[in-house]
Amino acid sequence: MRIFVDGDAFPNLLKPILFRSIERLKLETFVISNKPITIGKSKLISYIIVEQGADEADHHIVELAKEGDLVITADIPLADRVITKAAHAIDHRGELYTADNIKQYLAMRNLMEKIRESGEITKGPKPFDKKDAHQFANQLHKFLSKYCKI
Repeated sequence: MRIFVDGDAFPNLLKPILFRSIERLKLETFVISNKPITIGKSKLISYIIVEQGADEADHHIVELAKEGDLVITADIPLADRVITKAAHAIDHRGELYTADNIKQYLAMRNLMEKIRESGEITKGPKPFDKKDAHQFANQLHKFLSKYCKI
């Protein structure tokens, strides 16, 4: 299993959590973004900068991800695309996207987008905080325990 990180919006609070897991389990990891992002220096981590443009990093992740890989992203359409390839996806707040729940998340995202396009002002997501980082750490540990035989 390899890890792919959608790096452009990856919260700083999660960097040390992910870095420790990568090092401890010796997981090959790719951080893909439109600008330089670092989660730590390691021979296990490759940083790939893609061209500027909407969804360029997403397209690259989908191209590289294979069955069984883990993608860390808050982008629901990207999560949907990698799940279609039988990869796994976890968001920054610790939600594990699966074949059973991704279509529901995608439908809600698309509904909210249509509501905003119609001129309605909606609340965005709540600010990312330590509780979210804790939930991410728990989900990541649970996932890695299951798939990496910790």
